[in-house]
Amino acid sequence: MNATPASPSARRKADLRLSLRNCVLEGFVAMPIVTMALPVNVYLTALVTKGWPLSKPAIGWLTAMPFVANFLQIFLVPALQRWRPPKHVCLASESLHVVTWATLIPLLEFLPRHDPAVAGPALIGWFLVSSVFSALNGVMWNSWIEEWIPARLRGKFFGRRNRLLQLSVLLFLMTSGWVLAQWDYSVRAFQGVIAGALVLRLFSLRWQWLSPTRPHRPQVAPLQPLRDQIAVLRRSRSLLWFVAFGAVWSFAANCFGPFYQVFMFEQLNFSAFDVGLLSTVSALGGALALPAWGRLLDRYGNRPVMAVSLGVWQLVNLGWCFLTPHSSVMVYAIWALGGMTSMGAIASAGFVLGQFTILLRLIPPEAKSLAIGFNLAVTSLAAAVAPVLGGEILARAMARWPDALAVYHVCFAVQPVIALAGAVLLLKVREPRASSLTMVLGAMRNIRTLSGVLGLDSLVNYVFYRPPRRTE
Repeated sequence: MNATPASPSARRKADLRLSLRNCVLEGFVAMPIVTMALPVNVYLTALVTKGWPLSKPAIGWLTAMPFVANFLQIFLVPALQRWRPPKHVCLASESLHVVTWATLIPLLEFLPRHDPAVAGPALIGWFLVSSVFSALNGVMWNSWIEEWIPARLRGKFFGRRNRLLQLSVLLFLMTSGWVLAQWDYSVRAFQGVIAGALVLRLFSLRWQWLSPTRPHRPQVAPLQPLRDQIAVLRRSRSLLWFVAFGAVWSFAANCFGPFYQVFMFEQLNFSAFDVGLLSTVSALGGALALPAWGRLLDRYGNRPVMAVSLGVWQLVNLGWCFLTPHSSVMVYAIWALGGMTSMGAIASAGFVLGQFTILLRLIPPEAKSLAIGFNLAVTSLAAAVAPVLGGEILARAMARWPDALAVYHVCFAVQPVIALAGAVLLLKVREPRASSLTMVLGAMRNIRTLSGVLGLDSLVNYVFYRPPRRTE
């Protein structure tokens, strides 16, 4: 007896279920390499402080590379979108990202461990190439996801998926920190962590390739002429104020933010396992705090909640100005408060989540792409300049004053002061009613990149999606 062939609708549903399953599996095994690609993480910080010690300016330049890549991808993505479908570009950029990390394994054999003049430029150049592919992948992956996952499923699906992916981040942070510390930051230890992350990424690529995704989006309406879009952008005064605030905030967070983990390695004598444990606390708290902040933002509004959360968060960050090797245990409390597990942690989550929500409201739909590109370009440039300047300031200050601990303490007061001063710009923003946009592609790329600097690992693979409100 011949089996009845499945209807097109049944096949489409079966393909969707398989694609959703593969999306969860590939995300779980992709998180190690995705986390390592951030400008500040346990692996990279150990690499440039314990493995191949670099100068503070070189660390600043290295940290700036992902933000430079975020700026460059603005010009690359439109051409790539015309070249191939999002899935193909996504897989190509991921594959090239794997290749760049694979080249680091033999490169570490030849880099002199005590000659930063040679190791620094090599690592910075390599990280720039890697970051460009990572930035392209971040945008194209989101574009591909929006293409085939129906809007009605995104909120529930990604809520569950991201909670599971958080477990992958926790396992990686703890395991990589333990491996590096246990094998005394040897070349083989660094190579082994890369090799393990790459093997897992290959499984991720396979599951993505086998996913039978089908586009469901309606045809996009023709764009307005560029001149008209620019006029719309110029009239969006609140958006312009918000972009200015975002630039100030990006500068404040990145000026000395990348050196918090360097400070823990150099001044507090923490091991990679200790730093990994702290990052795990932050990541675990992030998974718990973000949903609660979403409800607070909906109830009280974005601007007042962001202002309060920013104030609490930056006051907590002032605690870094008083840490010494004798009081290093306090870093756990500060990281917990500023990272995610209590009031200050929720403050940082609320501030970051509020940035997405308010941006969603401010972006004019008739000039969506231009507004997103403008916001990303301005904040990326500010974020790229900041660590370079911060590294130079640290290096010159330490050359002039022998007390490195005191230099760090003074510099760590800069972020709270600049961030709170920049809040004046935030107060000039006027929120319109909620936009009809449900997903902002690329607009939050810097938030993902900043997550390593801020210790908010829960945002590494967060999909910034806001489901439409139900009408009664």
